[in-house]
Amino acid sequence: MPGRALVQTGRDWEGLRADFAWPRPARFNIADAVCDVWARADPGRLALRYLRPDGEVRDWTYAQLARASARFGEVLKAHGIGRGDRVAVLLPQTPEAVVTHLAAYRIGAVVLPLFTLFGEDALAFRLGDAGAKAVITDGASLPRIRAIRDRCPELAEIFSIDERQPGIWSFWHELGKAADGGEAVATGPDDPAFIAYTSGTTGPPKGALHGHRVLIGHLPGIELAHEGLGQPGDCLWTPADWAWMGGLANALLPALYHGVPVVAHRMAKFDPERVPSLVAELGIRNVFLPPTSLRLMRQAGVRRVEGLRSVTSAGEALGAEMLHWGREVFGREINEFYGQTECNAVVGNAASVAPVKPGSAGRAIPGHEVAIIDGEGRPLPAGESGEIAVRRPDPVMFLGYWGQPEKTAEKFVGDWLRTGDEGRMDEEGHVFFGARVDDVITSSGYRIGPSEIEDCLAGHPAVVMAAAVGVPDPIRTEAVRAFVVLRQGAPREGLESALMARVRERVSPHVVPREVVFVESLPMTATGKIQRRLLREEAAGGRGPTGAHA
Repeated sequence: MPGRALVQTGRDWEGLRADFAWPRPARFNIADAVCDVWARADPGRLALRYLRPDGEVRDWTYAQLARASARFGEVLKAHGIGRGDRVAVLLPQTPEAVVTHLAAYRIGAVVLPLFTLFGEDALAFRLGDAGAKAVITDGASLPRIRAIRDRCPELAEIFSIDERQPGIWSFWHELGKAADGGEAVATGPDDPAFIAYTSGTTGPPKGALHGHRVLIGHLPGIELAHEGLGQPGDCLWTPADWAWMGGLANALLPALYHGVPVVAHRMAKFDPERVPSLVAELGIRNVFLPPTSLRLMRQAGVRRVEGLRSVTSAGEALGAEMLHWGREVFGREINEFYGQTECNAVVGNAASVAPVKPGSAGRAIPGHEVAIIDGEGRPLPAGESGEIAVRRPDPVMFLGYWGQPEKTAEKFVGDWLRTGDEGRMDEEGHVFFGARVDDVITSSGYRIGPSEIEDCLAGHPAVVMAAAVGVPDPIRTEAVRAFVVLRQGAPREGLESALMARVRERVSPHVVPREVVFVESLPMTATGKIQRRLLREEAAGGRGPTGAHA
């Protein structure tokens, strides 16, 4: 039967872990696993419900997705895209985004998911670093792609899902001309499938390259979080963009694998008060709601959401108060889980299997080995704080950072993948997140690296040096605050707004500093590194490092 669950419920947590065994297929292709097997077994089965901006709902069956993606796979091949080539997807939650993902997977190409709010600099870096040969986008994002095309020498083909334009291929026109394609190529589990860029604290973002096996690796955690995803009547939606691991690997791909229809509806801006009616109108039974979405719903006074069978969240610890609020609003427990772009969904909760401990992300999911380690890679006893780590090999683990073997090696100590997150584990194996070892900012569910923001700010002619840190925020977990050293004599009037606008346009709106503080100097180490920890501590005290606010 397609979409067979990897975790068989009905046992306690220890029993589930003891009985678990990973499937080890010699051949595995995501397009085949999440689409073609259903198209062959049950072609009329509902796969996608697309709620258009005009309010019209259009349904897609697995057979329709299979045929469209096979044909677009032929389009890509006709345009010189082949096995191993990178295909960028710069689209919101639309059927064309799903079709492009499946088309690329089935011909052995590598998908580069891109966030639609990225500015020109962020797009140019990722497209250039990955060496993308093609990008599929829409009319809203096309001007940014046109503006940076000369900065991406390997970008040969641009497709738009909207109106035809000179020099731009029409997605639907090209698909309409193509012949029906064949089966997915014979990829193995370790063959590359997509590159997910993750923000770090030093240098530009790194591309985490994942193999087709990453879908297999996600299944146990997602199945448990949704209390057995794939029950009759299940239908899943997330407001998380499919360009992120949260939207792609925590929601879209596992749902399609299990034959669960996915609602495609990316709000231009998350509307917390719309959620109850959206769930009722479209028959949504399963949701993945990032913590910021939940907090915004609470802030908006949402009192009840009827009809959901499972509610999941990941990215930040919710805490006892949010869990209690969730029980009252949804009538069920919010199941949290934990991971990161390089190694996701390795710790989690399932209230039907074991009680949820407030403040804990859960226990190691069946199939994953998680420990708290010291700096030498030695597992620590229960109750001691250290770094959360995951043992390799593990199918959910990345293949490595794109083009950066030295950075890949730094991610490991022995066979332990270092998450960069501090935590502790109790006697029962519950993992409690403490703090980040690095300086990544967690805001509205996004992991934001300070380097891109700092480089953008430092590019302004009035700025000598800049630093970005996260400061506590009741809704977003953290808000971005920038500290800026100005050139002598630079005028300050209107500069804060100008710097914010620069980051918004060149990087992305989701990383824009909420506040810019002008200072005389920044705290530095003897080797010239910015001491962001001191900036965070000073910011928590309500002043800049020199006490000088704008």
